[in-house]
Amino acid sequence: MEDSARPTPADSGELPNGAGMAEDAVVAPDAGEAPEEGEESGIANDSETNAALGAEGEPSRALTMRELLGELKDSGEPSSGRSTLSEGNGIGSAGAERASQDSLQFSSHHDVAMDLINSVTGVDEEGRSRQRILSFAAKRYVSAIERNPEDPDAYYNWALVLQESADNVDPDSSSSKDSLLEEACKKYAEATRLCPTLYDAYYNWAIAIADRAKMRGRTKEAEELWKQAIMNYDKAVQLNWNSPQALNNWGLGLQELSAIVPARDKQTIIKTAISKFRSAIQLQFDFHRAIYNLGTVLYGLAEDTMRSAGPDVSPNDLYSQSAIYVAAAHALKPNYSVYRSALRLVRSMLPLPYLKAGYLTAPPADNTIAPHKHWERSEFVLNHEGLQQVDASESPSSKPLGHMGRSKKYIKVAVEDIVSVSACSDLTLPPGAGLCIETIHGPLFLVADTWESLDGWLDAIRLVYTIFARGKSDVLAGIITG
Repeated sequence: MEDSARPTPADSGELPNGAGMAEDAVVAPDAGEAPEEGEESGIANDSETNAALGAEGEPSRALTMRELLGELKDSGEPSSGRSTLSEGNGIGSAGAERASQDSLQFSSHHDVAMDLINSVTGVDEEGRSRQRILSFAAKRYVSAIERNPEDPDAYYNWALVLQESADNVDPDSSSSKDSLLEEACKKYAEATRLCPTLYDAYYNWAIAIADRAKMRGRTKEAEELWKQAIMNYDKAVQLNWNSPQALNNWGLGLQELSAIVPARDKQTIIKTAISKFRSAIQLQFDFHRAIYNLGTVLYGLAEDTMRSAGPDVSPNDLYSQSAIYVAAAHALKPNYSVYRSALRLVRSMLPLPYLKAGYLTAPPADNTIAPHKHWERSEFVLNHEGLQQVDASESPSSKPLGHMGRSKKYIKVAVEDIVSVSACSDLTLPPGAGLCIETIHGPLFLVADTWESLDGWLDAIRLVYTIFARGKSDVLAGIITG
């Protein structure tokens, strides 16, 4: 559940760094982005937090509570979820005695879990109706396990019921919520023991652990829980690498952990979080939550650098990078209040009227395959229209993109001409980190000073193109031109 007490950037004067923000709790992250909630709530959460019940016969699809309520209305009982509870799923008379013994072994856990579920009433009428369905579903999963103690789906679906029930708990009853989540974790552990490749179980198990960690603040117990959650996100990504949501949540868990560990370990963890958010964006270029979270982690790193670094280290580049991601997230989701508040804080850190400015080594505009000696390191600027090489004699902050360098031919790439952008390791390029911009007119090769600098250029150009492709260039133009 989102924490409505968390201040927005406008309230606190700081950009929320993603730590403490809610994870994506979709059971099947690959099916598409989960619907957002709380857009006007003013809280610093980036996604919904409710785990959903699995759908019968579809191993990775989740039923929403609305769908479940609809099935209850139509059939008189809720869906059984992923686990098939018909007689055909039973173990047969030869295994009945063994099943009875196994059910006795877990009976104490069953009793505790059922007591916890039955104790939840819901805070309103919708919550009470929802909880009645969850209680009914829990009984069916207990019955399924009694019939077949080796059924991982039954344990998995039961864990989801417990996780849903935890969201129905009165906010003033944190101990009851924690107990439900603890029982859910036990069921996920059993499900993954029986089926070590059950990706959804690792994913939702990590979310349940993370929710437990959030209740404990910045304590040693919370640190251990965050480490467990991170391990489960790691396992989920190993089982399904094509999951931007899992990578995003992994990054959020690392951010939370970085706020607890000793200072000597913090920077390593933060850099790992950056890599997870960046990987999530590379899988889904318009994944605005991961884009925003990358901005917040860079902002936090800039703050730490300002407080601890010597006079030779400037945090300005980090602040500017942070502002790029926040601006891009806002452009993709302009009505999201969290992004709007954060943008007000960081907009002045952009090289206005551009989104990004920096140096790249480039060939002559009229001879892109010129020998290395003719390549020059020069300033480039990026805005909603495209990438432009800047004449060193002109100030990029005072000249519109289309009016620079008219006396000499300079490189210019219009955003609508871009086909792809990628890193390029080519021996024919000058030393440095190669960048290839494939356009409808052919490829353009540039070289960044470092591979870290290249990551920033790759992300910025891809984001500008994604914003253009989503029809939001006017929003980005409004951000950078005012």
